[in-house]
Amino acid sequence: MVTNNGLLRIFWPSDVSRSNDSRGVLVGWRNSELDIFVVAVLQDVESRSVDNALRVGTLFRNSPHPIGHIFDRCGRTSLQVLGLYNPSTPQSFNPTLLATFTNPYSKFPRIFCPEDLGMTVQIIIYDRPHPTKMQYLSLRPISLALGDKSEKSGRGVPPLDGIDAEEERERRRKRVLVEKLKLHTVVRHPSTQKERSLPTIIDQINCSFELNALLQKNIGLVGTRPKRTLSVSERVVESATTLWGYILVNVRYAVSVWVYPLIARLFIMGLIVHRAIAEILLRILDWRVQEKAAALKDVSATAQQVDIRLQQFCYWPIQYLTLRKRKGDWESITNNHPEYIRFYNSLWLVANDVIIGIALGSYIIENAKSVALQLDKVLGAWSIEGLQRMIVWLMDWPAGLKLNNELAAFLGDLFLWVIDYWSGCMGTLRQLLPGVIYFIGFSSFAGASMPIALFSDLVSILTLHIYSFYIASARIFNWQLTIIISLFHLFRGKKRNVLRSRIDSCDYDLDQLLLGTILFTQLFFLLPTVFVFYLTFASARMAIISLKAILDTLLACLNHFPLFALMLRIKDSRRLPGGIRFDLQNIPPSLLGDPTDSAPTSYIKLKSVPLPLRAMFNEYFQLGNRIRKHYLSPGVFLCLASGRFVPPIHRKNLYSLQYSMLPARRAGILELWSKLTEKLPSTAKAAPGMMNGQIRKMANGAPRRWH
Repeated sequence: MVTNNGLLRIFWPSDVSRSNDSRGVLVGWRNSELDIFVVAVLQDVESRSVDNALRVGTLFRNSPHPIGHIFDRCGRTSLQVLGLYNPSTPQSFNPTLLATFTNPYSKFPRIFCPEDLGMTVQIIIYDRPHPTKMQYLSLRPISLALGDKSEKSGRGVPPLDGIDAEEERERRRKRVLVEKLKLHTVVRHPSTQKERSLPTIIDQINCSFELNALLQKNIGLVGTRPKRTLSVSERVVESATTLWGYILVNVRYAVSVWVYPLIARLFIMGLIVHRAIAEILLRILDWRVQEKAAALKDVSATAQQVDIRLQQFCYWPIQYLTLRKRKGDWESITNNHPEYIRFYNSLWLVANDVIIGIALGSYIIENAKSVALQLDKVLGAWSIEGLQRMIVWLMDWPAGLKLNNELAAFLGDLFLWVIDYWSGCMGTLRQLLPGVIYFIGFSSFAGASMPIALFSDLVSILTLHIYSFYIASARIFNWQLTIIISLFHLFRGKKRNVLRSRIDSCDYDLDQLLLGTILFTQLFFLLPTVFVFYLTFASARMAIISLKAILDTLLACLNHFPLFALMLRIKDSRRLPGGIRFDLQNIPPSLLGDPTDSAPTSYIKLKSVPLPLRAMFNEYFQLGNRIRKHYLSPGVFLCLASGRFVPPIHRKNLYSLQYSMLPARRAGILELWSKLTEKLPSTAKAAPGMMNGQIRKMANGAPRRWH
């Protein structure tokens, strides 16, 4: 029964023939009384024959996979006849059997619906996603990162250790506010049946290509009878022509039963041995002396890079087995498409990393002595000789600033003595530098990320004296500044209450005030001398941190850059869906025939929205925001101004971007063994059955054929 003022919604494929001379039958699903989804148009057949073929299952013969799987995904049990395509005789309007007409000059069909019924027709044109090319539609943007990990920030140093926790609290607060806002919305209507059926319709669109191909393939089986079997003479002729095929079947059987299982078993055993070695190395890299102590991968960029590569090696077999299972079902089932992109993106990145590393390593090995000489020259000029000249300049009147000569001479001599001792140590290690360069060059064959990580650790080791100078000068400056602030409170008749964390009034004696005045005066006039030394070493420390941040950014690009996804975005954006969009089409009435007596009809184009570039690089924006908040936040400037230690960003927070494509829990050795061996028995048993089926086919003649 048709309700008045109803909306008849029809989903129509855009690849249907537009010829008005062809006749056919519409096949699809009826999601509701006035919600119709057209899957295919079967031409030159009768509706009664198609209906009978759908009930019997003739149109689903030679299906590559169980037809029930694709029906379950589409939320329906079977297909049905929806109407007629360009019927030759006019019919009365019937919502259970539509009549559609096409115009060769327009790709939009026209539905026969009289205007006096009080209905509105909405035809939604959709392009079939090609499942072989891994195209599909999705209401939600595809996720390029695994979502099985909770964001846990690394433990840092106050007041910078709560940056990520504060971000998480802010996101949680916004989510709570959004939920409260939904409860107080003035205008709110419950979702209609058409709105609730949209996810199912998206699945139907994704499956329509394969279903249409299967129906068009079996259209010749509609309304026909089986032919007779072959005669004895015809069997003899066919058996003679398939003798070579019989030999090929035997060879294939021998390879599948004897050769392939042996090679596969040896490969699996070798993979398990490498997996066990990788597990031992991962345990060593993650070993901690105490629960809250730092592991080796938390303090070394090289150890972190080795950990990433080992975890990728442990995850690749699981990804490959997951993608292999995809071939055992319909290609329209899109559950593993994000895993496919992550798998090949990591393979591409590793391949490019190795290619760049081979080129870089070849250059380093061929020019190891010159590279070592240049590196020694640069480090000596900046970290030893340049630092010595700077300290000597600070011991005098730097830029005309009057400093305390005795204190400047004491601090300068102390730092120069340490630099001289460090220079002597570097002189003994200078002869080992070419060997270190050779080692870095050979490590490049494992990827360009390895020499970058080694160079980052080498910079940390060779600038250890600058780090020590920064710690010492910062501690002296902080102590002196703290004492001056306390003595300033003494002049005001105040003191700091440590227990209550506030400033209280206090009565001081005359001798206390006199002693405080003398100490305040001395420390205040000595403060500029200490400050210039602290400012020098703090600037050097921040420059080293900036250099290491640049190296870590290069590592992030080599390990996580969405290269494969970016290529798909340029080549075929429908493989990276970011949602859907409905565009209202402005169709001239001349292209639709004579719609004067037809119900109001609107044409809407359903399009796939590609994944935005910002969503692809969203984690890079998060990493940049995290680095900015850590090094350019008011807390950092407060630490620099007060002489407190400015720690580098925790490696767990810095490398969370690179671990986003790895699972939170890696598969164990026994789990990997069970997944690798579960397919071997079925493969071995399938070969004899295949051979027997081929021999039986040759002996008994061809099976029944249909015309």
